[in-house]
Amino acid sequence: MYWQTSRYQIDLTNPKVMGIVNVTPDSFSDGGQHGSTLAALRHCEQLVRDGADILDIGGESSRPGAPPLSLDDELARVLPVLREAVRMGVPISVDSYKPKVMQAALALGADIINDIWAMRWRDVEAGAQAQRGADVVAAHPGCGVCLMHMHREPRTMQLAPMQGDVVPQVFSFLDDAARGLQALGVDRSRIMLDPGIGFGKTVAQNFSLLARQAELLQAGYPLLAGWSRKSSLAGMVSSSAPDATLAASGRLAPSLTAAVLAAERGASVLRVHDVKETVQALRVLQAIR
Repeated sequence: MYWQTSRYQIDLTNPKVMGIVNVTPDSFSDGGQHGSTLAALRHCEQLVRDGADILDIGGESSRPGAPPLSLDDELARVLPVLREAVRMGVPISVDSYKPKVMQAALALGADIINDIWAMRWRDVEAGAQAQRGADVVAAHPGCGVCLMHMHREPRTMQLAPMQGDVVPQVFSFLDDAARGLQALGVDRSRIMLDPGIGFGKTVAQNFSLLARQAELLQAGYPLLAGWSRKSSLAGMVSSSAPDATLAASGRLAPSLTAAVLAAERGASVLRVHDVKETVQALRVLQAIR
């Protein structure tokens, strides 16, 4: 299976590692560490040296409770990094739900649009004339796109998480979103799906998505797994204390475990903070296959 993107046809025979580049002051794990253009570019270079197959650049935090970021601020954070990152020899993903950011990123040579809203976001201030992310992607001749499931939105998603059996709900949502893009002319080879670990789900629901990941693959699209440093992992390994006692930066071991389990269950792309360690862990998995 391949993932078609703007400049690369990514071979998914073996799982690929997507390195996270947060150009933000407030991301849940590494906010502020790579907030300047120079720091973000140095981080990009280090992730590529560590073995990242893809870089995912984002300017807006989507942690629980995060407020939305203005269009101008997001463009100011992302575009200077993107201009240089597209020269690093790996596919570049831009983590954004705003159509104007998508359009600007693709114009600069981005390969993938990674959308936590799965193309549902609308600029309410623009009304009926608002540009749609789906139209931006459909107008591009070959960019890749990752559609993620999110319950509610970042400010409210953990205030009232999903109810019931989460797997069929996520499956139905993502399958409908992918079909919607195909109806606009986007070839299915360009589409990746992401169940949205932690985005409006309980701890039990998140682990249900991992345990039953094979059911999500029945839609016929490759899957991205984003378990890196998520609070659900802290809850499992710190059962005698609140989640907050295990800082996000201290969740390496459970993150690697979840990444390997996701890959073993068929995930094609692992979106991670700790690239070097994830690459090493995947080599062990690949050695026994």
